[in-house]
Amino acid sequence: MINILLVGFGGFIGSVSRYLASGYVQQAMKSIDFPYGTLAVNVVGCFIIGFLAQLAEERGVFTSQSRLFVFTGFLGGFTTFSSFGNETLNLARDSQILNALANVGANVLLGLFAVWLGRTVSYLIWR
Repeated sequence: MINILLVGFGGFIGSVSRYLASGYVQQAMKSIDFPYGTLAVNVVGCFIIGFLAQLAEERGVFTSQSRLFVFTGFLGGFTTFSSFGNETLNLARDSQILNALANVGANVLLGLFAVWLGRTVSYLIWR
């Protein structure tokens, strides 16, 4: 139960942080033509997960519970794109280049397809 609470509390903090950071960046860019806020949190999240993953691997600075709070909870709430980036880089680093490319392609293409499908189903049901 404690692990679920750690992930949930971390996710709460990460989601609120994403909302605030994304809104701030979007407003600062004074643009409605491009999602700068989302781009910013994705890039920042990827940097943070890369930085912390290296610390975790090289120096063992995280316990299993702190990893749940920070990586799964906070960064998962802040941006799941950071997990995607970290997992893809790990595949490439482990010489699994085809799997890394498949992960990129599958996430982008299937994600976009799922958004389209969800919108289409919703339209068909609620029109």
